[in-house]
Amino acid sequence: MSPVSRPPRPARTADTLLLCIDLQPAFLSAVPDAARVQRRCAFALEFARGLDLPVLFTEQVPHKLGRTSPDLLHLLPKPESRGKDSFSAFGDEHITRRLQEIGAEHLLLCGIETPICVYQSALDALRREYQVTLLTDCVGARRAEDATAALAALAKSGCHLLPSETVFYSMLNDAGHPFFRNFTGLVKKYT
Repeated sequence: MSPVSRPPRPARTADTLLLCIDLQPAFLSAVPDAARVQRRCAFALEFARGLDLPVLFTEQVPHKLGRTSPDLLHLLPKPESRGKDSFSAFGDEHITRRLQEIGAEHLLLCGIETPICVYQSALDALRREYQVTLLTDCVGARRAEDATAALAALAKSGCHLLPSETVFYSMLNDAGHPFFRNFTGLVKKYT
């Protein structure tokens, strides 16, 4: 079945990983709405921590461009990051191998930049038969029109494009979930 015809499947905690792409200050400073992107990514990270979802950060050429924003890294007890030279996270064998070791089948993507690294990572993930959900409120780009074109292309390719709250409420399923009360606190905190 091609990625385009694959029916959407809600993310489940047992097989889902949050992949945070290139949230480095060098890139954030070039994104006009960087504060919003960083805040929404923080929301996603706190949700992942609350449900004990694995999280992996990628960093574009970190020895030249710096590491992931410390404000985001500090949200996890043991943040895990991998450097890369390729634009796609899957262009780096260490990242690809780590994702295989974790055993995730569904990737939630957040980060920057939407029309470059996020776009290429999402397409490569689909080619490797991952389910891919792009958290639309947790991505950013230098130019909005480029992001819009990239998101449209990703949707046609089979990537699910949804706001983080839609995905997270779907993962919780109902108000009886043990994390629901804490989650509603996160929703209020990051609104």
